Amino acid sequence: MAAVPQLKVAREDRIAVAREKFFNSGVLPEDDVSPLILRSWERCRESGLDHRGGGSVEVASRGQLEESRNQSTKLLDLASGVMEHVFEQIRASGSMVILADPDGMIIHSLGDAAFVDRAQRVALQPGACWTETRLGTNGIGTALQERTPVEIFGSEHYLDRNVFLACCASPIFDAHGRMAGVFDISGDYRNPQRHTLGLVRLSVQLLEKRLFESEFAKDILIAFHPRPEYIGSLQEGLIALSPDGTILGANPAAREWLSTQSGDAGAPNFSDLFRLSFGAILDRAQASSNALIRLGMKQGGELYVQVRSMRPLVLTHAGLVEVGEARARTQPGVSTKGGDRSGELRLTLESLATGDERLQRAIDRARRVGGKDIPLLIQGESGVGKELFARAFHNSSARADGPFVPLNCAAIPEHLIESELFGYVGGAFTGARREGAIGKVQQAHGGTLFLDEIGDMPLAMQTRLLRVLQERSVTPVGGMKAIPVDISLVCATHRVLRDAVANGEFREDLYYRVNGLTVTLPPLRERSDVSSLVDRLLEAEAQDSGRSTITISAEVRRFFETYPWPGNIRQLHSVIRVAAALLDDDEDEIDSVHLPEELFGADSASERLEPCASSTPGTVAPAAPAPADPAATRSLDELELEAIAAVMHEVKGNVSAAARRLGVSRNTLYRKLGRMS
Repeated sequence: MAAVPQLKVAREDRIAVAREKFFNSGVLPEDDVSPLILRSWERCRESGLDHRGGGSVEVASRGQLEESRNQSTKLLDLASGVMEHVFEQIRASGSMVILADPDGMIIHSLGDAAFVDRAQRVALQPGACWTETRLGTNGIGTALQERTPVEIFGSEHYLDRNVFLACCASPIFDAHGRMAGVFDISGDYRNPQRHTLGLVRLSVQLLEKRLFESEFAKDILIAFHPRPEYIGSLQEGLIALSPDGTILGANPAAREWLSTQSGDAGAPNFSDLFRLSFGAILDRAQASSNALIRLGMKQGGELYVQVRSMRPLVLTHAGLVEVGEARARTQPGVSTKGGDRSGELRLTLESLATGDERLQRAIDRARRVGGKDIPLLIQGESGVGKELFARAFHNSSARADGPFVPLNCAAIPEHLIESELFGYVGGAFTGARREGAIGKVQQAHGGTLFLDEIGDMPLAMQTRLLRVLQERSVTPVGGMKAIPVDISLVCATHRVLRDAVANGEFREDLYYRVNGLTVTLPPLRERSDVSSLVDRLLEAEAQDSGRSTITISAEVRRFFETYPWPGNIRQLHSVIRVAAALLDDDEDEIDSVHLPEELFGADSASERLEPCASSTPGTVAPAAPAPADPAATRSLDELELEAIAAVMHEVKGNVSAAARRLGVSRNTLYRKLGRMS
């Protein structure tokens, strides 16, 4: 486990002392505890909650949990993919990604097995209600109460039993500003992860955007921003309009902008804001889809807008009228045409080839069995791209026009995996939907079912899955009638299934059923095509960020080619995304100053990048202790200017790089540099 940074240790010590004073003496430790935490502590005390309470927490039955999940169906559908992506980014960090409903009940979670076991001891699991009134100050409950993102660290938790946790949580609001739920990442406070709250905020921004787009899926959406490169980002404003130009809804960024333009709480018409008529804008958009249009505003200034109509419109004597859906939306998590969920260009096995011999061998072998009803088993370490390979295999087969349905067997709670995989009939259990639900197996009919981490599937489910594969039919939970299914099966695992069979953890008969052809994807450190892969990721990142191009320095390229990449392609992709985000507007080349600190140690003598030898992957090498300062009488301003001068020397005068290292804006740094001249 990584050492806790010194500042975190000091903070936890202060809070622990303040907490003891609060409970033993009733003292409000205003200097050591944030006002938000103090407000929560006082609410808990006023409600009569005993901080020493450590008894069992009531967890909802499966029926009650399903009922809560059904009431948050839209949020759950939209959040599942986001949660899986976030979990892949923080896998092996000893953390959990959690989704709770507006009442504080956890309805979905993904987590590392070791931490999940500890979390279940305090009922941090689906079915448990984590409101403040029940479990005191905590990420979920306090975010609900304060209606703002929160970080609850260690002893800031009200109950003694929860002080081992570090929780970062943010409320999720729907398209009308109502509370929809809470997104949370929790872990052990002794193993803190940097930027966790930022990751939570970004995830919630994405979820709220998807909720907005889902709410107004049949209306006309217009995205806007003063800067064209921000169109398509999470910072864009979004407005939903009716065919006559009446504003039906706006996301938070747009609401803030509208308040400055309209000056009241009413919903103005498009023509009240812009100089050009709404009809003229739609004409331009239909002539050139997805084009950016520069619009002048009636109160002065300009915005760039993009029309995203969910339905094509035509102009008649009656005005603009709907003529049908512009594009069909697939079921969340299912690609009806075999492509990726985001509607990107179809990925095929051929497009995965980048020159590595071992990967090419896997591609060639998989291509030969495509469409021949032979199950495919993909092996490889976490992060090597097993699901990507499975999607490419599906898209290269005769079933490409059928659905691709993925299920992560390690990410679904054991008591829910049966209904997720096989579905259930109406009334199968308390809280079940009246109309029932179709399981993943049935959804994959005519296409491909991808079972990720099949080695972690519970033994009871293995037995049922084997029967489905043998009989080519599935019986939903609570049902009596078997439903025929025609699926291609692709499985993936980071485990050695033969060893799992020997240990009694995986059925031998199922092993031979899923192991038609096995391909092993090489870890990134053993691939010969790292440079080509980096170029592809750079090109994709440039497109996503609206830049014409993003390059890397020769020094960084050499470093990428020699770094061991314990997180494989997932880690490489994350590093490039972070580095691209740190580029200033006038920069297009990623250099060493843009890379996350945990990747390397800087050798000041040689000014070369070197992989960390003193730290494990994902941790930061401890800084050398600073020598005692003989001139202790120097002012803080003098010390600050000396630190700036040292950093400026290290980065050879690059103000942008120095600002990043110092954690200040470029304007602030320019102002401070002015005092040195």
